[in-house]
Amino acid sequence: MYIHLGGEKIVRVRELVAIFDISIEQSSKLTKQFITSAKKRKDVEIIGDDEAKSIVVTENVIYYSPISSTTLKKRAHQFGTSN
Repeated sequence: MYIHLGGEKIVRVRELVAIFDISIEQSSKLTKQFITSAKKRKDVEIIGDDEAKSIVVTENVIYYSPISSTTLKKRAHQFGTSN
């Protein structure tokens, strides 16, 4: 199954590692380092032109999504992680 992250971006549910509220980027030093490292590797993608509300970590890419983390988590749980 797939999950829509915003814009035209969809990913397989089984590729999801984590979904975070955007505020974690500023509140966690470890998260800042993780994101900075991913940006250097060019493994970060910003979805759409709207302000990011969540950070979605997959096996290969980190996405900044305009959809809230709560909504994305509901979508992910709706399909389960076994698919």
